[in-house]
Amino acid sequence: MRGPLGAVIGRYPSSDGTTEIGGIIRHNRKCRDIVFLVIFIAFWVAMIVNSSFGFNQGNPLRLTYGLDYKGNLCGDKHAHPGLRKLELKYWLNPNQVYQSGVKDSQFKLSNARSICLWDCPTPSEDSLNWVCDYPEGDIRLSMHDWISRNYDYYEFLTPEMRNTSLQLQGPCYPVIFPSVNVYWSCQFIARASNISLRHWQQMGGVNINEDMVIDKSIHRSINSRSSVLKRYMADIGKSWPVLIVCGGMLPLFLSVIWLLMIRHFVSAMPWITVALFNILIITVTMFYYLKAGWIGNDAISPIIGEHDPYINVFGRELHHLRAVAILMTFVMVVSILTSIAIVRRILMATSVLKVAAKVIGEVQALIIFPIIPYAILAIFYMFWISAALHLFSSGQVVKNNCNTNCCAYDLVAKKVNCDGCCGYSIHYTPHIAVAIFFHLFGGYWATQFFIACSSTVIAGSVASYYWARGETSPEIPFLPVFASMKRLIRYNLGSVALGSLVVSFVESIRFMLESIRRKLKVAGVTSDGWFGKIGNHTSQGCLRCVEWTIKSVNRNAYIMIAITGKSFFKASEIATELIMNNILRIGKVNVIGDVILFLGKLCVSLSSAVFGFLMLDTYKYRAAHNKISSPLLPVLICWALGYVVATLFFAVVEMSIDTIILSFCQDSEEHQGTAQYAPPLLIETLGDQNEMQRLTQ
Repeated sequence: MRGPLGAVIGRYPSSDGTTEIGGIIRHNRKCRDIVFLVIFIAFWVAMIVNSSFGFNQGNPLRLTYGLDYKGNLCGDKHAHPGLRKLELKYWLNPNQVYQSGVKDSQFKLSNARSICLWDCPTPSEDSLNWVCDYPEGDIRLSMHDWISRNYDYYEFLTPEMRNTSLQLQGPCYPVIFPSVNVYWSCQFIARASNISLRHWQQMGGVNINEDMVIDKSIHRSINSRSSVLKRYMADIGKSWPVLIVCGGMLPLFLSVIWLLMIRHFVSAMPWITVALFNILIITVTMFYYLKAGWIGNDAISPIIGEHDPYINVFGRELHHLRAVAILMTFVMVVSILTSIAIVRRILMATSVLKVAAKVIGEVQALIIFPIIPYAILAIFYMFWISAALHLFSSGQVVKNNCNTNCCAYDLVAKKVNCDGCCGYSIHYTPHIAVAIFFHLFGGYWATQFFIACSSTVIAGSVASYYWARGETSPEIPFLPVFASMKRLIRYNLGSVALGSLVVSFVESIRFMLESIRRKLKVAGVTSDGWFGKIGNHTSQGCLRCVEWTIKSVNRNAYIMIAITGKSFFKASEIATELIMNNILRIGKVNVIGDVILFLGKLCVSLSSAVFGFLMLDTYKYRAAHNKISSPLLPVLICWALGYVVATLFFAVVEMSIDTIILSFCQDSEEHQGTAQYAPPLLIETLGDQNEMQRLTQ
């Protein structure tokens, strides 16, 4: 049975009628959960080492551009030969492309001879165009002249070279099929030019396959899961200005505005929040419908630059957008119906928000305090996202191991070489996957840690206000926020590290189980019957309930850590006991207040998503050099960053309400059910008319 806390967190009348005086939030504290602070520091050291590996081995350009037959990255100015601005991958031999697409063929597209070009070649309307290999050996052309000649030096070839070119062995290859730039690779269109094909046949060229397979082979490679994942990661790097503006600056501005409006227009804010949330959720859903092509003609296209309007190429990204549009439709309907259902409870939310507004008015430093953790998180995210891009691209360029028989003319050796057919690819070892997972876990843990630190500081500041009877008092430190920060840094960082670790660990377990479930579903192992589906949905619901419960317990534990200085588990025990003893008294008030605050966070994050859509809809990201494959991931990250920033600032209100309610429960418990320190506004909110009358008298 725990003892009373009043003697160490404030002052209260003792049983003999005298007054016990103690410093507010000042008592005999000591460092708690030091082991977990050491673990957290060690984890950060490991994060730095892990990120340094990514910075050393990775190259984010690999996420966008392909490799040529020499293993050079397209667009790499340091390659040999220099490939500056030659960013498009083009397959020279159409028969090799066809062979790679034939069913049961051992030949892979990654081994087909490819080079890097400025633009995708097109067949001539009256003759035969050629694309020749990089100029080397006896071909005395600079790369600039080679580009200026549209990659064609067929007229300079010796008779032997011309003969091998007609055998599709190079160094020059005919342009028979039109091609378009699809995600920086030249996608063949299986519609051979009759004029070019006739010239090729008249010159004695070998037979060229014209089947649709030549189209599908490249299309299948471009739309593989690994290629789509790389493009999504590349989209993050290309859209970094959008992430800074819509994921950082905009939610900061909106969150501060929301806090100021809570301070001065508290009665209207619940209504404004609910209405704005419904408008924003509908707007975001409509944007997804636009980009999915279900409204208007603004669907995303994988083709980069100008092209024949009759050429249509579809990618996985469009299917993903349509799936998200369907999901958002369901979320929108549920959200609107839920907001209608809570209209009658909004007046109760107004009452509890008034308590928080009064606290913010008394401890005004709370409004600007979240800027400190915001700045720390902003610096951390810039480092973390950059390291993530390098880790995702940190594979090694290795030569493929192939047994195919193919030959190509070697300009340096001046002969046909049949030994160097194998192409190059990027090889990812299993330890890279572990490093990526470690990096993702570290990012989530760090985010939870900084949010927890911010919440604990706010809780300590608000507790000082409560135990001074809700009025300004000489016993409250001149700067309660900084006094609370000092206590956190000196005594409680280990407890906060432990609490954030628990949340991160549970979330990681849920993520891994979800990944296993998806793999089993793809493999066809899971049951399609009713029992299988019920078990699946039940397990997911249970995991989400566990996650929500732990987050709720953590938040209350941080409050008791700030007030009592206890360890994490002891503080959790105290907070849980207080809540369970007063669940009927405070439950209805706290739940409705949390719902309004949650809707407020969603308003900020959805606003970030809307502005992210608008910025990504400009020419720079739709058709120019920085074209993104899909707005899906950048918008999702803008939403997530906006939600994190809103959480930091809304914690001022959220933690103010929770801290005062927990302090009220503790106050009542120590004084035989009569709260001695509660402000009248709080007692009125909780509906205790007897105490209200007593305090008024």
